[in-house]
Amino acid sequence: MKVIETKKAPAAIGPYSQAIIFENLVFTSGQIPLSPDDGSVVGENIREQTEAAIKNLEAVLHAAGSSLQHVIKTTCFLSDINYFAEFNEVYARYFPNKPARSCVEVSALPKNVLIEIEAVAEIM
Repeated sequence: MKVIETKKAPAAIGPYSQAIIFENLVFTSGQIPLSPDDGSVVGENIREQTEAAIKNLEAVLHAAGSSLQHVIKTTCFLSDINYFAEFNEVYARYFPNKPARSCVEVSALPKNVLIEIEAVAEIM
């Protein structure tokens, strides 16, 4: 196992790693829409926050030697399932390869953000 850390994505806000590499797979922790610079929430609506969370996910994947194009599975957490359609519009632009996915509503997310995304990806 190898721990992944990059300053191009927000630092973990708890006792966990941004990602772990195991064999040829990278398992990311959930990425929320925080600025890598100061940890502030990025975006005021689900579209902006989805973009920011995906950019953070992309930075972690790149640090692990992977990319969004090599994602096998995502798990997405929405603070309100009514955001589903708007979330999908943004998500589809970044994941045209359509990895497997679960998407659920949760009662709350860290820092009261609207979205969190985690992924499993292949390292090429």
